[in-house]
Amino acid sequence: MRSNWWKILCVVLLAYAIIGGLLLPVPARHILNETIRNLYFHVPMWFGMMLLFGISFYHSLMYLRKQDMNYDIKAVAFLKIGVLFSCLGMITGMEWAKYTWGEPWSNDPKQLATAICMLSYFAYLILRGGIKDEEKRAKISAVYNVFAFALMIPLLFILPRMVDSLHPGNGGNPGFNSYDLDSRMRLVFYPAVIGWFLLGYWISTLHIRINQINYKRDNTF
Repeated sequence: MRSNWWKILCVVLLAYAIIGGLLLPVPARHILNETIRNLYFHVPMWFGMMLLFGISFYHSLMYLRKQDMNYDIKAVAFLKIGVLFSCLGMITGMEWAKYTWGEPWSNDPKQLATAICMLSYFAYLILRGGIKDEEKRAKISAVYNVFAFALMIPLLFILPRMVDSLHPGNGGNPGFNSYDLDSRMRLVFYPAVIGWFLLGYWISTLHIRINQINYKRDNTF
């Protein structure tokens, strides 16, 4: 039970975030209205994605340093779940944009930058699938993952802020901290961020255990 406390916390936080996100009162904002509740889902998905990609990046660096296949297994597991979160974040974002911006896709700079970032990680998965040799696949994937993570930083945090954007906090638009994220929403938003990240981490650990079992089975003589 002591080792599973964070899993229990994950379930509790997600239950609170979902129920509170749908039922607790939110500020009445022009245009946003009730769609502001998507903040509890869309934004935590992106935060979870970035944290999972960061953990994957760390394990890729460790693989390049120690040449231990366990690091490669962990790197690809966290990356795959990060890609899943990026897809969920994109879907929830497009649904939100449909009701607030008038269309799901408006070629907003942050939308385009995020799409490029996602494509770079999709390419990682395709690259791994095309290399049969395990050690060669692990080395090339690790190097690619390092560059993909380095590319994500300017794409998501620098370039969108240099041009006009519909996203809050970009192109002169006020961020949620100063505009919409009042004390009532913080009570749900921060637990939601932690809960969704813990869920992603949990799924990643399950993926790692399965891949480690398969690796040992395939390399037992």
